[in-house]
Amino acid sequence: MHDETFTSDTQAVNGGGPAAAPAAPAPLHEALDEAKLHAFVMQAMTDLAACGAGFMTNLGHKLGLYRAMAGAGPLSAQQVAERAGVSERYTREWLNSQAAGGYVEYRSEDRTYHLPPEQALVLAGQDGPCFFPPALEVSASMWLDEARILDAFRSGQGIPWGDHDQRLYSGVAQFFRGGYLANLVPSWLPAIDGAVAKLEAGARVADIGCGHGHTSILMAQAFPQATFHGYDTHPESIAAARKNAAAAGVADRVLFEVADARSLPDHRFDLICFFDCLHDLGDPVGAARRAREVLADDGRLMLVEPFAGDRVEDNLNLVGRIYYSGSAVLCCAHSLSEEVGLALGAQAGEKRLAQVLRDAGFAQVRRAAETPFNLVLEARKQASEPLTSRSRR
Repeated sequence: MHDETFTSDTQAVNGGGPAAAPAAPAPLHEALDEAKLHAFVMQAMTDLAACGAGFMTNLGHKLGLYRAMAGAGPLSAQQVAERAGVSERYTREWLNSQAAGGYVEYRSEDRTYHLPPEQALVLAGQDGPCFFPPALEVSASMWLDEARILDAFRSGQGIPWGDHDQRLYSGVAQFFRGGYLANLVPSWLPAIDGAVAKLEAGARVADIGCGHGHTSILMAQAFPQATFHGYDTHPESIAAARKNAAAAGVADRVLFEVADARSLPDHRFDLICFFDCLHDLGDPVGAARRAREVLADDGRLMLVEPFAGDRVEDNLNLVGRIYYSGSAVLCCAHSLSEEVGLALGAQAGEKRLAQVLRDAGFAQVRRAAETPFNLVLEARKQASEPLTSRSRR
Protein backbone atom coordinates (compact mmCIF):
# COMPACT_ATOMS: atom_id res chain seq x y z
CA MET A 1 0.00 0.00 0.00
CA HIS A 2 2.78 2.40 0.85
CA ASP A 3 4.52 1.84 -2.49
CA GLU A 4 1.29 2.29 -4.47
CA THR A 5 0.42 5.52 -2.68
CA PHE A 6 3.88 6.89 -3.18
CA THR A 7 3.84 6.08 -6.89
CA SER A 8 0.48 7.76 -7.50
CA ASP A 9 1.58 10.94 -5.74
CA THR A 10 4.90 11.29 -7.53
CA GLN A 11 4.24 10.79 -11.22
CA ALA A 12 6.96 11.84 -13.62
CA VAL A 13 6.72 15.39 -14.94
CA ASN A 14 5.90 14.33 -18.50
CA GLY A 15 3.69 11.40 -17.53
CA GLY A 16 4.25 7.74 -18.12
CA GLY A 17 6.15 6.31 -15.19
CA PRO A 18 6.69 6.98 -11.53
CA ALA A 19 9.09 9.70 -10.53
CA ALA A 20 12.20 9.00 -8.55
CA ALA A 21 11.88 9.27 -4.80
CA PRO A 22 12.60 12.77 -3.45
CA ALA A 23 16.15 13.19 -2.31
CA ALA A 24 16.72 13.24 1.43
CA PRO A 25 17.71 16.61 2.87
CA ALA A 26 21.42 17.18 2.67
CA PRO A 27 23.24 17.36 5.99
CA LEU A 28 24.02 20.86 7.19
CA HIS A 29 27.78 21.38 6.79
CA GLU A 30 27.94 25.17 6.92
CA ALA A 31 28.53 26.77 10.27
CA LEU A 32 25.55 28.71 11.61
CA ASP A 33 25.79 32.42 12.21
CA GLU A 34 23.61 32.87 15.28
CA ALA A 35 22.94 36.55 14.55
CA LYS A 36 21.82 35.78 10.99
CA LEU A 37 19.67 32.91 12.24
CA HIS A 38 17.97 35.15 14.77
CA ALA A 39 17.44 37.88 12.17
CA PHE A 40 15.88 35.46 9.72
CA VAL A 41 13.62 33.89 12.34
CA MET A 42 12.38 37.41 13.10
CA GLN A 43 11.86 38.04 9.37
CA ALA A 44 9.84 34.83 9.08
CA MET A 45 7.82 35.81 12.15
CA THR A 46 7.14 39.19 10.56
CA ASP A 47 5.84 37.43 7.46
CA LEU A 48 3.68 35.16 9.61
CA ALA A 49 2.28 38.20 11.37
CA ALA A 50 1.59 39.73 7.96
CA CYS A 51 -0.44 36.66 6.97
CA GLY A 52 -2.69 37.19 9.97
CA ALA A 53 -2.75 40.93 9.37
CA GLY A 54 -3.95 40.33 5.82
CA PHE A 55 -6.95 38.40 7.07
CA MET A 56 -7.66 41.04 9.70
CA THR A 57 -7.51 43.73 7.01
CA ASN A 58 -9.92 41.75 4.87
CA LEU A 59 -12.33 41.57 7.83
CA GLY A 60 -11.99 45.29 8.48
CA HIS A 61 -12.83 46.05 4.87
CA LYS A 62 -15.77 43.69 4.46
CA LEU A 63 -17.31 44.47 7.85
CA GLY A 64 -17.03 48.22 7.27
CA LEU A 65 -14.79 48.74 10.31
CA TYR A 66 -12.35 51.03 8.50
CA ARG A 67 -15.19 53.04 7.00
CA ALA A 68 -16.72 53.35 10.48
CA MET A 69 -13.46 54.80 11.81
CA ALA A 70 -12.43 56.98 8.86
CA GLY A 71 -12.62 60.66 9.78
CA ALA A 72 -14.30 59.93 13.12
CA GLY A 73 -11.38 60.68 15.44
CA PRO A 74 -10.66 58.52 18.53
CA LEU A 75 -13.33 55.92 19.22
CA SER A 76 -13.83 53.26 21.86
CA ALA A 77 -14.20 49.64 20.79
CA GLN A 78 -17.90 49.90 21.64
CA GLN A 79 -18.30 52.96 19.43
CA VAL A 80 -16.53 51.32 16.50
CA ALA A 81 -18.69 48.22 16.88
CA GLU A 82 -21.89 50.23 17.04
CA ARG A 83 -20.98 52.31 13.99
CA ALA A 84 -20.21 49.14 11.99
CA GLY A 85 -23.06 47.10 13.40
CA VAL A 86 -20.93 44.24 14.73
CA SER A 87 -20.01 42.60 18.04
CA GLU A 88 -18.00 44.70 20.52
CA ARG A 89 -15.95 41.80 21.86
CA TYR A 90 -14.80 40.67 18.43
CA THR A 91 -14.16 44.27 17.46
CA ARG A 92 -12.01 44.95 20.52
CA GLU A 93 -9.73 42.02 19.70
CA TRP A 94 -9.59 43.10 16.04
CA LEU A 95 -8.67 46.64 17.07
CA ASN A 96 -5.85 45.41 19.28
CA SER A 97 -4.48 43.39 16.37
CA GLN A 98 -4.67 46.48 14.19
CA ALA A 99 -2.95 48.60 16.84
CA ALA A 100 -0.13 46.04 17.23
CA GLY A 101 0.51 46.28 13.49
CA GLY A 102 0.37 50.08 13.31
CA TYR A 103 -2.80 50.15 11.24
CA VAL A 104 -4.63 52.07 13.94
CA GLU A 105 -3.38 54.12 16.91
CA TYR A 106 -4.24 53.10 20.47
CA ARG A 107 -4.59 55.80 23.14
CA SER A 108 -4.07 54.21 26.53
CA GLU A 109 -5.24 57.26 28.50
CA ASP A 110 -8.85 56.80 27.40
CA ARG A 111 -8.66 53.36 25.73
CA THR A 112 -9.67 54.64 22.33
CA TYR A 113 -8.57 53.79 18.80
CA HIS A 114 -7.87 56.19 15.94
CA LEU A 115 -7.54 55.55 12.21
CA PRO A 116 -5.11 58.22 10.94
CA PRO A 117 -6.01 59.87 7.61
CA GLU A 118 -3.04 58.26 5.85
CA GLN A 119 -4.17 54.78 6.84
CA ALA A 120 -7.77 55.71 6.03
CA LEU A 121 -6.80 56.57 2.45
CA VAL A 122 -5.23 53.13 1.98
CA LEU A 123 -7.81 51.10 3.89
CA ALA A 124 -11.08 52.97 3.35
CA GLY A 125 -10.49 55.18 0.29
CA GLN A 126 -12.36 52.98 -2.15
CA ASP A 127 -11.99 55.37 -5.10
CA GLY A 128 -8.51 56.56 -4.17
CA PRO A 129 -5.20 55.84 -5.88
CA CYS A 130 -3.85 53.44 -3.24
CA PHE A 131 -6.84 51.43 -2.02
CA PHE A 132 -5.32 48.21 -0.72
CA PRO A 133 -7.92 45.64 0.50
CA PRO A 134 -8.83 44.21 -2.94
CA ALA A 135 -5.25 42.93 -3.28
CA LEU A 136 -6.03 40.51 -0.47
CA GLU A 137 -8.59 38.81 -2.70
CA VAL A 138 -5.71 37.82 -4.96
CA SER A 139 -3.82 36.29 -2.04
CA ALA A 140 -6.95 34.47 -0.92
CA SER A 141 -7.42 32.99 -4.38
CA MET A 142 -3.89 31.56 -4.27
CA TRP A 143 -4.65 29.66 -1.06
CA LEU A 144 -7.98 28.46 -2.40
CA ASP A 145 -6.22 27.19 -5.54
CA GLU A 146 -3.47 25.46 -3.57
CA ALA A 147 -4.16 21.92 -4.81
CA ARG A 148 -4.25 23.00 -8.45
CA ILE A 149 -1.05 25.05 -8.06
CA LEU A 150 0.80 22.17 -6.40
CA ASP A 151 -0.17 19.94 -9.32
CA ALA A 152 1.01 22.55 -11.82
CA PHE A 153 4.41 22.87 -10.15
CA ARG A 154 4.86 19.10 -10.23
CA SER A 155 3.66 18.58 -13.80
CA GLY A 156 4.77 21.79 -15.48
CA GLN A 157 1.28 22.21 -16.93
CA GLY A 158 -0.41 25.60 -17.03
CA ILE A 159 -3.52 26.93 -15.31
CA PRO A 160 -5.84 29.02 -17.50
CA TRP A 161 -6.92 32.34 -16.02
CA GLY A 162 -10.55 31.22 -15.97
CA ASP A 163 -9.75 28.13 -13.89
CA HIS A 164 -8.76 30.10 -10.78
CA ASP A 165 -10.99 30.84 -7.82
CA GLN A 166 -13.53 33.59 -8.48
CA ARG A 167 -11.94 35.90 -5.91
CA LEU A 168 -8.96 36.41 -8.20
CA TYR A 169 -10.86 38.29 -10.90
CA SER A 170 -12.61 40.86 -8.73
CA GLY A 171 -9.47 41.35 -6.63
CA VAL A 172 -7.25 42.08 -9.62
CA ALA A 173 -9.83 44.36 -11.23
CA GLN A 174 -10.46 46.43 -8.12
CA PHE A 175 -6.85 46.65 -6.98
CA PHE A 176 -5.44 47.65 -10.37
CA ARG A 177 -8.23 50.17 -10.89
CA GLY A 178 -6.65 52.49 -8.31
CA GLY A 179 -3.41 52.76 -10.24
CA TYR A 180 -5.23 53.26 -13.52
CA LEU A 181 -7.44 55.92 -11.97
CA ALA A 182 -4.40 57.81 -10.72
CA ASN A 183 -2.25 57.52 -13.84
CA LEU A 184 -3.96 56.47 -17.06
CA VAL A 185 -5.69 59.70 -18.12
CA PRO A 186 -3.56 62.24 -16.19
CA SER A 187 -0.10 60.98 -17.17
CA TRP A 188 0.17 57.81 -19.26
CA LEU A 189 -1.95 58.83 -22.24
CA PRO A 190 -0.31 62.28 -22.48
CA ALA A 191 3.06 60.50 -22.58
CA ILE A 192 2.05 58.58 -25.73
CA ASP A 193 2.88 60.74 -28.73
CA GLY A 194 -0.29 62.19 -30.28
CA ALA A 195 -2.65 59.93 -28.27
CA VAL A 196 -4.62 62.67 -26.52
CA ALA A 197 -5.22 64.61 -29.74
CA LYS A 198 -6.45 61.46 -31.50
CA LEU A 199 -8.73 60.56 -28.58
CA GLU A 200 -10.21 64.05 -28.48
CA ALA A 201 -10.86 63.83 -32.22
CA GLY A 202 -12.69 60.49 -31.98
CA ALA A 203 -10.11 57.71 -32.05
CA ARG A 204 -10.93 54.02 -32.17
CA VAL A 205 -9.20 52.18 -29.31
CA ALA A 206 -8.61 48.49 -28.57
CA ASP A 207 -8.13 47.39 -24.97
CA ILE A 208 -6.56 43.91 -25.05
CA GLY A 209 -7.03 41.76 -21.94
CA CYS A 210 -9.58 44.27 -20.68
CA GLY A 211 -10.75 42.23 -17.68
CA HIS A 212 -13.63 44.01 -15.94
CA GLY A 213 -13.29 46.96 -18.31
CA HIS A 214 -12.09 49.67 -15.93
CA THR A 215 -9.41 51.01 -18.29
CA SER A 216 -11.79 51.32 -21.25
CA ILE A 217 -14.39 52.99 -19.06
CA LEU A 218 -11.92 55.51 -17.60
CA MET A 219 -10.77 56.49 -21.09
CA ALA A 220 -14.34 56.69 -22.39
CA GLN A 221 -15.33 59.00 -19.56
CA ALA A 222 -12.39 61.29 -20.32
CA PHE A 223 -12.78 61.28 -24.12
CA PRO A 224 -16.46 61.31 -25.14
CA GLN A 225 -15.74 61.44 -28.89
CA ALA A 226 -13.72 58.19 -28.94
CA THR A 227 -14.97 54.60 -29.17
CA PHE A 228 -13.49 51.68 -27.29
CA HIS A 229 -13.39 47.93 -27.91
CA GLY A 230 -12.40 45.67 -25.02
CA TYR A 231 -11.30 42.08 -25.64
CA ASP A 232 -10.70 39.26 -23.18
CA THR A 233 -10.82 35.46 -23.28
CA HIS A 234 -12.60 35.22 -19.91
CA PRO A 235 -16.40 35.32 -20.44
CA GLU A 236 -17.19 36.15 -16.81
CA SER A 237 -14.91 39.20 -16.94
CA ILE A 238 -16.52 40.39 -20.16
CA ALA A 239 -19.95 40.08 -18.54
CA ALA A 240 -18.71 42.15 -15.58
CA ALA A 241 -17.20 44.72 -17.96
CA ARG A 242 -20.51 45.19 -19.77
CA LYS A 243 -22.29 45.78 -16.45
CA ASN A 244 -19.63 48.27 -15.38
CA ALA A 245 -19.90 50.16 -18.67
CA ALA A 246 -23.68 50.36 -18.35
CA ALA A 247 -23.41 51.60 -14.76
CA ALA A 248 -20.92 54.27 -15.88
CA GLY A 249 -23.19 55.41 -18.70
CA VAL A 250 -20.71 54.69 -21.50
CA ALA A 251 -22.07 51.41 -22.91
CA ASP A 252 -22.92 53.12 -26.19
CA ARG A 253 -19.22 53.81 -26.86
CA VAL A 254 -17.55 50.91 -25.06
CA LEU A 255 -18.07 47.44 -26.54
CA PHE A 256 -16.73 44.29 -24.92
CA GLU A 257 -16.23 40.97 -26.67
CA VAL A 258 -14.80 37.56 -25.83
CA ALA A 259 -11.82 37.28 -28.15
CA ASP A 260 -8.25 36.05 -28.30
CA ALA A 261 -5.48 38.64 -28.71
CA ARG A 262 -4.28 36.94 -31.87
CA SER A 263 -7.68 37.16 -33.58
CA LEU A 264 -8.56 40.84 -33.27
CA PRO A 265 -10.99 42.22 -35.87
CA ASP A 266 -9.47 44.41 -38.56
CA HIS A 267 -10.87 47.75 -37.38
CA ARG A 268 -7.77 49.94 -38.04
CA PHE A 269 -7.35 51.08 -34.46
CA ASP A 270 -5.70 54.40 -33.66
CA LEU A 271 -4.56 53.21 -30.25
CA ILE A 272 -4.10 49.67 -28.98
CA CYS A 273 -3.50 49.08 -25.27
CA PHE A 274 -2.24 46.12 -23.28
CA PHE A 275 -2.71 46.79 -19.57
CA ASP A 276 -0.69 44.44 -17.35
CA CYS A 277 -1.52 41.42 -19.50
CA LEU A 278 0.98 40.90 -22.35
CA HIS A 279 3.32 38.91 -20.10
CA ASP A 280 0.41 36.58 -19.24
CA LEU A 281 -0.11 35.47 -22.83
CA GLY A 282 1.22 32.22 -24.17
CA ASP A 283 2.28 33.90 -27.42
CA PRO A 284 2.95 37.59 -26.66
CA VAL A 285 4.85 38.01 -29.92
CA GLY A 286 1.88 36.69 -31.90
CA ALA A 287 -0.49 38.95 -29.97
CA ALA A 288 1.68 42.00 -30.59
CA ARG A 289 2.06 41.04 -34.26
CA ARG A 290 -1.73 40.92 -34.69
CA ALA A 291 -2.00 44.25 -32.90
CA ARG A 292 0.44 45.72 -35.39
CA GLU A 293 -1.61 44.34 -38.28
CA VAL A 294 -4.81 46.05 -37.14
CA LEU A 295 -3.15 49.28 -36.00
CA ALA A 296 -3.49 52.35 -38.23
CA ASP A 297 -0.25 53.37 -39.95
CA ASP A 298 0.06 56.43 -37.71
CA GLY A 299 -1.37 54.65 -34.67
CA ARG A 300 0.33 53.85 -31.40
CA LEU A 301 0.55 50.81 -29.18
CA MET A 302 0.68 51.46 -25.44
CA LEU A 303 2.06 48.64 -23.32
CA VAL A 304 1.62 48.91 -19.56
CA GLU A 305 3.49 46.26 -17.59
CA PRO A 306 4.62 45.70 -14.00
CA PHE A 307 7.74 47.69 -13.19
CA ALA A 308 10.89 45.58 -13.30
CA GLY A 309 14.58 45.85 -14.03
CA ASP A 310 16.17 43.69 -16.67
CA ARG A 311 18.16 41.56 -14.19
CA VAL A 312 16.93 39.40 -11.34
CA GLU A 313 19.12 41.32 -8.90
CA ASP A 314 17.35 44.55 -9.91
CA ASN A 315 14.05 43.13 -8.68
CA LEU A 316 15.01 41.67 -5.32
CA ASN A 317 12.96 44.20 -3.39
CA LEU A 318 9.46 44.60 -1.96
CA VAL A 319 7.77 45.26 -5.30
CA GLY A 320 9.65 42.40 -6.93
CA ARG A 321 8.67 40.07 -4.11
CA ILE A 322 5.00 40.83 -4.67
CA TYR A 323 5.21 40.50 -8.43
CA TYR A 324 7.35 37.35 -8.50
CA SER A 325 4.86 35.66 -6.15
CA GLY A 326 1.91 36.48 -8.39
CA SER A 327 3.94 35.61 -11.46
CA ALA A 328 4.78 32.14 -10.19
CA VAL A 329 1.18 31.00 -9.71
CA LEU A 330 -0.90 33.31 -11.93
CA CYS A 331 1.02 34.87 -14.81
CA CYS A 332 3.36 32.06 -15.82
CA ALA A 333 0.60 29.56 -15.10
CA HIS A 334 -1.76 31.14 -17.62
CA SER A 335 0.94 31.55 -20.26
CA LEU A 336 1.90 27.88 -19.93
CA SER A 337 -1.74 26.92 -20.50
CA GLU A 338 -1.73 28.47 -23.99
CA GLU A 339 0.04 27.72 -27.27
CA VAL A 340 3.75 28.60 -27.31
CA GLY A 341 3.78 29.13 -23.52
CA LEU A 342 6.59 31.69 -23.51
CA ALA A 343 5.95 32.52 -19.84
CA LEU A 344 7.59 35.93 -19.79
CA GLY A 345 6.58 36.43 -16.18
CA ALA A 346 5.48 39.59 -14.42
CA GLN A 347 9.08 40.75 -14.00
CA ALA A 348 10.11 40.49 -17.63
CA GLY A 349 11.78 43.92 -17.67
CA GLU A 350 11.92 46.61 -20.33
CA LYS A 351 14.57 44.94 -22.50
CA ARG A 352 12.61 41.70 -22.99
CA LEU A 353 9.30 43.51 -23.45
CA ALA A 354 10.79 45.80 -26.08
CA GLN A 355 12.26 42.78 -27.86
CA VAL A 356 8.82 41.14 -27.98
CA LEU A 357 7.46 44.24 -29.70
CA ARG A 358 10.37 44.39 -32.15
CA ASP A 359 10.00 40.68 -32.93
CA ALA A 360 6.35 41.45 -33.72
CA GLY A 361 7.47 43.97 -36.32
CA PHE A 362 7.27 47.30 -34.51
CA ALA A 363 9.93 49.65 -35.81
CA GLN A 364 10.23 51.93 -32.82
CA VAL A 365 9.83 51.26 -29.10
CA ARG A 366 10.49 53.62 -26.21
CA ARG A 367 9.74 54.00 -22.55
CA ALA A 368 7.07 56.67 -22.31
CA ALA A 369 6.37 56.75 -18.57
CA GLU A 370 6.83 54.86 -15.34
CA THR A 371 5.62 54.62 -11.76
CA PRO A 372 7.04 52.57 -8.88
CA PHE A 373 4.67 49.79 -10.01
CA ASN A 374 4.43 50.13 -13.80
CA LEU A 375 6.44 50.56 -16.98
CA VAL A 376 4.71 52.22 -19.93
CA LEU A 377 6.15 51.57 -23.40
CA GLU A 378 5.09 53.16 -26.67
CA ALA A 379 5.49 51.32 -29.98
CA ARG A 380 5.14 52.58 -33.58
CA LYS A 381 4.66 50.60 -36.76
CA GLN A 382 7.06 52.81 -38.69
CA ALA A 383 10.25 54.55 -37.71
CA SER A 384 10.18 58.34 -37.65
CA GLU A 385 12.29 60.89 -35.86
CA PRO A 386 14.55 59.46 -33.13
CA LEU A 387 12.77 58.94 -29.81
CA THR A 388 14.56 58.66 -26.50
CA SER A 389 13.38 56.84 -23.43
CA ARG A 390 12.62 58.96 -20.42
CA SER A 391 15.26 58.83 -17.74
CA ARG A 392 14.93 56.36 -14.91
CA ARG A 393 13.86 57.47 -11.49
